[in-house]
Amino acid sequence: MLKVAILGATGMVGQKFVELLDRHPWFRVEAVAASERSVGLKYGQLTKWKLPTPIPEDVKELEVLPVDTRAIGDVDVVYSALPAEEAGKTEEEFARAGYLVFSNASSHRMDEDVPILNPEVNCEHARMIDEQRKKRGWNGAIVTNPNCTTAILTLSLKPIKDEFGIRRILVSSMQALSGAGYPGVASLDITDNVIPFIKSEEEKVRRETLKIMGDLKKPAQFGVSASCHRVNTTDGHTEAVFIETRKEARPQLVAEVMSKFQAEPQRLSLPTAPKQPIIVRHEEDRPQPKLDRMEGRGMSVVVGRIREDPDLDGFKYIVLGHNTVRGAAGCSILNSEYFRAIGYI
Repeated sequence: MLKVAILGATGMVGQKFVELLDRHPWFRVEAVAASERSVGLKYGQLTKWKLPTPIPEDVKELEVLPVDTRAIGDVDVVYSALPAEEAGKTEEEFARAGYLVFSNASSHRMDEDVPILNPEVNCEHARMIDEQRKKRGWNGAIVTNPNCTTAILTLSLKPIKDEFGIRRILVSSMQALSGAGYPGVASLDITDNVIPFIKSEEEKVRRETLKIMGDLKKPAQFGVSASCHRVNTTDGHTEAVFIETRKEARPQLVAEVMSKFQAEPQRLSLPTAPKQPIIVRHEEDRPQPKLDRMEGRGMSVVVGRIREDPDLDGFKYIVLGHNTVRGAAGCSILNSEYFRAIGYI
C-alpha cells in the first residue's frame, strides 16, 4: 500500500478524496492537512462532513496537520484540494521538496510544462513532468486534472476527434450546486432560478479543452465557445454540445464510436477507471442527473440525444458527468493510478 496525503482535506473536494480513497486497493490515507485553525484536532471531530457515507474509521482518528512539507513527512502521493488562491505557491513547495502532487486546483493548469490530465483523453501528456522536473530542478512534480466542466466535455469529445476530426465546438453547461463548493450559492439566489454566470468558467473550458485535446507542445486548432450556467441540481453537470466535424458523422455511427471507446486506463484495469467511460443512452429524455450521474461509480460520462443539426455541418448531443467524481477528486485519483502503472510512482 502506498501512503497518501490530502491537502485541504476538510473542504468538499477534500472530503470526496477521503471517501473515494476508502478501501482503495493501492493507496492508504496517511495524512490529512488543513488550515492552521484546524491543526491538532482529530479529522472526525473537526470536519463538517457533508457526504451521505460515513467518515472512514481509519481517517476519522487522524490528527489534522499543517499544510507544510515538514509536517506531512514520508508519503508517496500528495493530493491537493486547496483553494486556487492558496494552491499555487504551496503545490510548488511540495513539488520542490520531492512530492508528486496531483492537484484539483486551477493554479498551474495552464503552465506549459504542467499536464492537465484526463487519462482516457490525453494520457501521453503525463510525459510533460519530465520537462517540468528538468526545467524547474524539482524531484517532485505537479499534475493537474481539468476543471469539472472540461473533464466531462473532453471525455465525450475524444472518440469524436479521433474518428471524425473537429472543426468547432459550442457548449452550453447546466452546472450543479456542488461545483460551487461549500457553502456554495445562497439558497435565495438559486431557488426558482438559473444563474447565467460562473466566474472564469467559460474561459477555463475553452483554454483547458484546447490544451487537453492538443499535443505535448501545441494546443488543438479548433474553435471552442462556451456558455456556463448554475442550476438547482445537487450533483452532476449537464452539457449541450454542438459540434462541427471534419468528416461526415452520422448520429448512429457517433453513438457506436462512443459506446465502444476505451483507452489506457481500461487496458491497464486501473482501480478507479470505469469499464465503459462513455455510456450512450437512446431514450429521448436521458441523460438526467438524478438517474445517471453515478454511472461507472461516477467516473463515466453519459451521452444522449445524439442527433443531426441541419444548420451545422455536424451534430449535437447532451453529455452528463458527476462533477465532484469524474470532474474533481476521482479524476485526480485516476491520474495517480496511471502514474503508478507507468512507473512514475
